[in-house]
Amino acid sequence: MNRTLHYTIHEPYVNLTITDYLKLQGYSHRNLVTLKKIPQSILVNNQWVYTSYILKLDDQITIHLIEDETEGTIVPVALPLNIIYEDEDILVINKDSNCPIHPSLHNYDNTLANGVMHYYKQQGKAFVFRCVNRLDRDTTGLTIVAKHSIAASNFSTLISEKTLKRTYLAICEGDVYPSAGTISAPIARVAGSTIERTVDFEHGEHAVTHYETIEKKDGLTLLALRLETGRTHQIRVHMKYLSYPIIGDFLYHPSSLQMPRQALHAYQLEFTHPFTKEHLILKAPLPKDMLHFFSNIPF
Repeated sequence: MNRTLHYTIHEPYVNLTITDYLKLQGYSHRNLVTLKKIPQSILVNNQWVYTSYILKLDDQITIHLIEDETEGTIVPVALPLNIIYEDEDILVINKDSNCPIHPSLHNYDNTLANGVMHYYKQQGKAFVFRCVNRLDRDTTGLTIVAKHSIAASNFSTLISEKTLKRTYLAICEGDVYPSAGTISAPIARVAGSTIERTVDFEHGEHAVTHYETIEKKDGLTLLALRLETGRTHQIRVHMKYLSYPIIGDFLYHPSSLQMPRQALHAYQLEFTHPFTKEHLILKAPLPKDMLHFFSNIPF
């Protein structure tokens, strides 16, 4: 996947080197190493320069990223993709349940990665699969796939700087009280398990989830939850910790029989696009299996 990017130098970037400027634009060290290996990949005013070049007012930078190798470990498979948004830098997909993100020993050819690789193979484009915000196998909703290495770096920065806002919808067991709040409880791996996580104030990693009640019905609560951090199983673990586990969650609420999968949906992504600078709010409607419990909710 190839990409050409353009930048115009304004104050306060005058007198910075190209290296320092591009780092401020979200380029990683690896991005810069890659670009240096590509002839004519970094131009200033249409002339090739070293990355130590000192920038002047109104300089025009052109970046040519050429990625002509396709990832060979992921088999392209024709799978349905519900594409919500696509541009030159990212692909945003509304992921179904029972769909892992990456291939594994028992999920070799039925993952989101397989479907995306096929999507670009059909277009004759070289592609390396880079998922920015990974969802659990049975969590539905919006996930971002970066279309090139610079986009992957930029969107990882958005997440680490907490400027990519992620909102989920979940159906929880019980009458959640208080109806809104913040859960700040560190999360660690359960001893002896490669999958299960738990709240652990001694060994856990910092984890914060904000929640708000949308509706209550028949002993269930529909919540909107916003992630401040992105730990594995964070929402599922935090809601169990509050004693309001997510229905259908085989790992953290195995006695729940209401759904065959956890009632968790990545509903909304909000961010300023690092390349176009457009402010985007992307949404994925609540899936049918969750609408079964809250059919009058306008999501």
